[in-house]
Amino acid sequence: MDLSSISLVTLIVSLMGASTPILLAALGELVVEKSGVLNLGVEGMMIIGAVCGFIAAVTTGSPWLGFLFGALCGAAVSMIFAVLTQYLMANQVATGLGLTMFGLGLAALLGHSYSGINPPEFFKISIPVLSDLPVVGRILFNHDPMIYISLGMVVAVWYFLRRTRGGLVLRAVGENHDAAHALGYKVIRIRMMAIGFGGACAGLGGAYLSLVRVPQWTEGMTAGAGWIALAIVVFASWKPLRIILGAYLFGGVTVLQLNLQAAGLSISPAYLSMTPYLVTIIVLVVMSADKARASLNAPASLGKLFHATT
Repeated sequence: MDLSSISLVTLIVSLMGASTPILLAALGELVVEKSGVLNLGVEGMMIIGAVCGFIAAVTTGSPWLGFLFGALCGAAVSMIFAVLTQYLMANQVATGLGLTMFGLGLAALLGHSYSGINPPEFFKISIPVLSDLPVVGRILFNHDPMIYISLGMVVAVWYFLRRTRGGLVLRAVGENHDAAHALGYKVIRIRMMAIGFGGACAGLGGAYLSLVRVPQWTEGMTAGAGWIALAIVVFASWKPLRIILGAYLFGGVTVLQLNLQAAGLSISPAYLSMTPYLVTIIVLVVMSADKARASLNAPASLGKLFHATT
């Protein structure tokens, strides 16, 4: 094994790209869970965003339209979950799992004729002088726009939740939907908007996966990224800024195992490929060990059905 072939700078740059789809999906799910809704259909919304964004980008020749269409399709699919759970009072866990299976099946059908096609190339932002700086230039000033947008979205969500009235209302609904309803807030409407935002973020993450990260359409290409995004929300203790740490940690593990395979590590590639998921399980076990802390940070009404009695 030749570890000298692994460049730390290249590893960090690759890490940021690999983490972006998970970061976007986890950010959207955090907002959904802050409203008191548990949506396990992140994987399904991501794969729909991936195939729809890919189809739109190939058809129009514009990656930006691909991202937009991927986000819109992710939001549209999330509305199926929203209607079933908020109006028809369906079980959130079962409906989320159903949404994932529905999304995987529909994406396979839609993308069947798009395998082997290359999408239009997405450009990188190269800032004069700054991008030429040694080490720092490549790490901070030489990425595609979606990486910067994803980080900006995290800051925007943090500001919304912590510094605005709308964020306070959203958190109030997630903590005690009955009290929020008694104060006159439209609980179902607020949760519908949160679910739509979460679906758009998951779709955007999926579109990034098929347009930039891979870039191509392959059936099942999300490969569990949606489930890792769900784990990151718990890892981050439902705090937006910690989402970055969680996403970059899991993205780093993914990139590292790929580099170790390329360096010729004498371990079966199957064991290395399962590393990100193994780390996910370990982190969840560690986080759930302190039940008092976990229950303190989690929204009190998370996963509970709301029925307006008045």
